[in-house]
Amino acid sequence: MTAVLAGLVTFGFTLLLSIAGLGAAFILIPVFLALGVEVHTAMATALLLNAVSMSVASVSFIRNRLVVWKITWPILVVAVLLSPVGARVSQHLDRTILLWLFVGFLLFAASMMLFYTPRPRQTLGSTGALTGVGVGVGGAAGFLGGLLGVGGGNIIVPSLAALGLPTKKASASSAFVVIFASLAGFASHATLGGMDYPLLSLTTAGAAGGATLGAWLMTDKLNARQVKLLIGVVLLAVAARMVWNLV
Repeated sequence: MTAVLAGLVTFGFTLLLSIAGLGAAFILIPVFLALGVEVHTAMATALLLNAVSMSVASVSFIRNRLVVWKITWPILVVAVLLSPVGARVSQHLDRTILLWLFVGFLLFAASMMLFYTPRPRQTLGSTGALTGVGVGVGGAAGFLGGLLGVGGGNIIVPSLAALGLPTKKASASSAFVVIFASLAGFASHATLGGMDYPLLSLTTAGAAGGATLGAWLMTDKLNARQVKLLIGVVLLAVAARMVWNLV
């Protein structure tokens, strides 16, 4: 029953967050912890689900020409290199400290979704400038993503939006990076905590189904402003629940 419930929850959150180009790991981790899953196993499972869901979603995003490749590639390379480093650092942190860091991450992500509205620009700068920005964004997203067991999308999306990318292009570009950053973090966390294969099988099905529907809604149906508001509220609710459990 635990795995079935986790699969249904995974479908729901993946559906919502695929719309924004975000893996659902940062919400699924506290859900898995509440179900009694070990912290590194929860992180490894959630990261693998990120890769599955963003792979499915990216097929639609690429088909609709939403991925901005000239900044996506430098972010991807650096994020993949630093994600395992963050995962290894997490091994040496106390579980309570790790969870408080995760709460801080959720609050930051929620505030960006709710209160930050960048002004889109027609030009994004030279290739060299974009590469430099991509390296910085990829480094932060990769290390923090590996440390906290998330794909880094909540760092990448606001950063790309701050550069002036339209919301849908920022989300789609982030989704492609999250695939590979999540796989790199998964490999490290799986060796630290092991895997729960019944949980993994049902949640993978939920992630694939949710991402398919979410990507269709993002490209064809929904308003980006409404999506950002909904995600911000969900993040605040998850953070509040984690704080309640920690104090």
